[in-house]
Amino acid sequence: MDTEQPNMLDFVKAMSDAERLKIIGILARRPATAREVAAELGMPFRDAFHHLSFLQFVGAVRPDAGKSSQDSVYELNTDGMDALAKARLPESRKSYTPAPHLDEKTRKVLVTFLNADGSIRQIPNSIRYPDRMRILLDYLVEAFTPGVTYTEKEVNTIIRRFNVDVSGLRRDLVDAGLLARERDGSKYWRPE
Repeated sequence: MDTEQPNMLDFVKAMSDAERLKIIGILARRPATAREVAAELGMPFRDAFHHLSFLQFVGAVRPDAGKSSQDSVYELNTDGMDALAKARLPESRKSYTPAPHLDEKTRKVLVTFLNADGSIRQIPNSIRYPDRMRILLDYLVEAFTPGVTYTEKEVNTIIRRFNVDVSGLRRDLVDAGLLARERDGSKYWRPE
């Protein structure tokens, strides 16, 4: 085991032990010595001391400076835990980055409703939030080239890249006047 710096396995090991989680619970309420922790949990002092030492190693707790390690008062190191969690568990969910030329409201709506890959995570309620829906439709219609005629199958394929509600979004684009179509649905195009 690396004694210089804790690794991900050390962090997981520290946070997956029931006794260590109980110690964190005690220290979340108030600072305590190893003896106080041992007494409250009904465990031998040596076990409490080893758990606290390991929690200190991974940065979850910190002792008072200037005292011997057995007499230290330990407290929860919330800053250390936050830093450790961010360093060891990086953001797993990335967000969509809208074009910088867009206004702030448009950027905010796109970040809210789009996945990192640009697909639509959630479709806003068009009756309650017509402005949000229009921003999403304006974004979606950019996938269509003005002046090009598309079959319904081609329109569906393009929309499916963004969301599985193909027919609903196709209808919304037509109703908003962002896509035009023949009455029989045989041809679609983006008006210029």
